[in-house]
Amino acid sequence: MWLRDELLKSIWHAFTALDVDHRGKVSKSQLKVLSHSLCTVMKIPHDPVALEEHFKDDDKGPLSNQGYMPYLNRFILDKVQEEFDVLEFNKMCWTLCYKKNICTKNLLISDDDAFKVWCIFNFLSEHKYPLVIITEEIEYFLCKLMEAMGSGWSEDNKLQLNTKKNCLTAWELIELVGMGYFSKGLNHQTLSMGITDVFQELILDVLKQGYMMKKGHKRKNWTERWFVLRPDSLSYYVCEDLVEKKGDIVLDRTCCVESLPDKEGKKCLFIIKCIDKSFEISASDKKKKQEWLQAIQSCIQLLRLGLSSPHREARLRRRELRQRQQAEEDDLAERMKQLQVANENKQRQLEGMRKKIDEAAAKAAMEEQRRKQTQSDLQDRYRLDLEREKMVRQQMEEQVAQKSCELEQYLQRVRELEDMYHLLEEALEDERQAKQDEETMRKLQARLLEEEAAKRVELEQIHLQQQRALSQTEAEKQELVAEQQAKERDLQAAMLQLERLEKERHGALEQYEKVSMKLERAANKTKTWKDKVAKHEGLVRLIQPGDKVPQRITNWGPASFTELELRKKSWQESKNQGAQAQ
Repeated sequence: MWLRDELLKSIWHAFTALDVDHRGKVSKSQLKVLSHSLCTVMKIPHDPVALEEHFKDDDKGPLSNQGYMPYLNRFILDKVQEEFDVLEFNKMCWTLCYKKNICTKNLLISDDDAFKVWCIFNFLSEHKYPLVIITEEIEYFLCKLMEAMGSGWSEDNKLQLNTKKNCLTAWELIELVGMGYFSKGLNHQTLSMGITDVFQELILDVLKQGYMMKKGHKRKNWTERWFVLRPDSLSYYVCEDLVEKKGDIVLDRTCCVESLPDKEGKKCLFIIKCIDKSFEISASDKKKKQEWLQAIQSCIQLLRLGLSSPHREARLRRRELRQRQQAEEDDLAERMKQLQVANENKQRQLEGMRKKIDEAAAKAAMEEQRRKQTQSDLQDRYRLDLEREKMVRQQMEEQVAQKSCELEQYLQRVRELEDMYHLLEEALEDERQAKQDEETMRKLQARLLEEEAAKRVELEQIHLQQQRALSQTEAEKQELVAEQQAKERDLQAAMLQLERLEKERHGALEQYEKVSMKLERAANKTKTWKDKVAKHEGLVRLIQPGDKVPQRITNWGPASFTELELRKKSWQESKNQGAQAQ
């Protein structure tokens, strides 16, 4: 639907250019040439007889735009396929109309740039004939153009635009851009490049373009390519002149784009995954990589939602918003009319009420005059009554003064009685408080006596428990003393036995020393004797040692010392046990 509307705009320009007399009609011969050119550009089989057959009942002369539209829809636009070159179609329509409407020699832009502005006009203009572009869309286009030229859209530019007409034709828009009203201080080349960028973005649906490195599928080498992103594809060329195309990456709703880590010496990598292939691409820096990722992801998201290019969707949203605003304005105007009618009715009602108020005021004036006369008569009558009342009031005041004196005396007596009553009440209250304090002290003394008796009972019980504990402790102490005395007697006996054993041990040691000396002398003699035998016989016989089992001797020898040590150890253990028991 959108393609037919945009084609009709270009055809309308061509039809209008053929209308030399500006009567809204074109001859059949010119329409034949136009129809043949349209069919040739749009690759539609042309039937030269169809025009004559279609208008055989209308031979009155030139045809109007409304008369040519049924033939155009039936024999040309209904057969249109999206395979033809829309840019070439626009070029043909531009060639037919631009020379008759504008002279580009007086402009700062070339014919090619004027053609691009004309295409942008057709894209942004309203679907109403004659075609015009409103101020909002002009501002949108100029803002895009200023951004492409590296300059911002300022409030001064907006004010300058608002001083122009509310809407412009295609030729007025070309003149506005070509005269450089909004590009002062910029050269022609910058303006041309800005127009080209906006043309590629809006008309050719070029969402983003730039140099990046692409990894090959066969040789796996990295090559720099010029990439051009459109809503449904990502094309890559040898360079930015777009002459030699190397391939297309077709985007659909199944595609996805992901970031990759750095590898093979390449940084800022990302991959585009399609159904049959995957493409690895390296951007120049992280910012470019993020911009490309977001742009490609936006295209895939629009394809998944079944939407067209983002600029067409934005244009549609702006038009819907304007339509809603227009509907709201119409509704507001209708309400204003209703309010105006209601206001007029209210004015008429107020006028009638004002007349009624004037009549009521006249009647009220007459009534006021009668009332004043009646009031004057009443005032005279009231004056006489007032004088009589004054005399009566003076008499009453004298009586009241007398009564007031009596009342003052009575009140003085009442106040004295009240004072005495208050004093009596205070005395009674003091007496009552004293009785309450006395009762409270009595209760407190009784409670203290009870607590003292309870404590005395507890102390007596504690004293009895202490006496029982002391008697028990005394008995245990006597038992321990008796046991200690017995242990001391045993200790003294053991000490006596130990002294006796010590004396025996000393005697045994002296005897052992004597025996040892005798054994040593005997050993020396035996050794001397053995040496002599060895000298005579030349042979020394070794003597084997005896058993090393400890010898037990009852009264003499080493066993006596062993038995003494055992007794001493037994006595020490019994002494330790007695000390622990105590």
